[in-house]
Amino acid sequence: MRTMMRSLVVCFLMVVVILLSSSQVHAQDLSKYRNFSFGMTVADISKQIDKKPSDATVVHERPALIEELTWLPIQPYDLSRPAEPVDQMLFSFYNGALYRMLMTYDSSATKGLTDEDMIRVVSAKYGVATRPIAVVNFPMNPSYKATEKVIARWEDSQYSLNLFRSYTDTFAIVMFTKQLDAQAAISIAESVKLDQEEAPQKEAAHVKKAADDLEGERQKNIKTLRP
Repeated sequence: MRTMMRSLVVCFLMVVVILLSSSQVHAQDLSKYRNFSFGMTVADISKQIDKKPSDATVVHERPALIEELTWLPIQPYDLSRPAEPVDQMLFSFYNGALYRMLMTYDSSATKGLTDEDMIRVVSAKYGVATRPIAVVNFPMNPSYKATEKVIARWEDSQYSLNLFRSYTDTFAIVMFTKQLDAQAAISIAESVKLDQEEAPQKEAAHVKKAADDLEGERQKNIKTLRP
């Protein structure tokens, strides 16, 4: 009897090991989206999307450099190739390293798809999803971030991928590296605080410069004006 129980336990453990090994083999890589991987530089991304590093927008310069680069994928001319479902991608960089990606899908590519349909599509690439009661923030422009409810989430200890509907009711995905995203959030908050504190001095300097420039023009015109 003890021998039989021991054999059953061993068999059970072997099955568990096989299942765990299988899940690890099929575990999907959350560190990348297509050919874009977290940690890539502005130059790396620019080369892939046929842009120049100078096309990146500087959102904040201190205490860390935060940059954004927007890409509008071009639909293929060859009708035999599948259409590009992504309408727009926004790459965010922390001190030159890619830490966040936002993909907004073309409404025609996802027309009629339910939340469950999209979850199945994404799960085919990234594995099993969770359904957290959570929201996700994404930039509408450099000065404003929108908040939307998460439909489904795929994550591990380092990365997070979130499916949601944007303000236009189109499907979107935002994915990020957790460590750099947290550091970037702290840096952005500090930058906003510094800008607010220095706003009065900057405004005063702007007013003074405008007055000085006007006076310079006045003096020049006094000397050169001939009635």
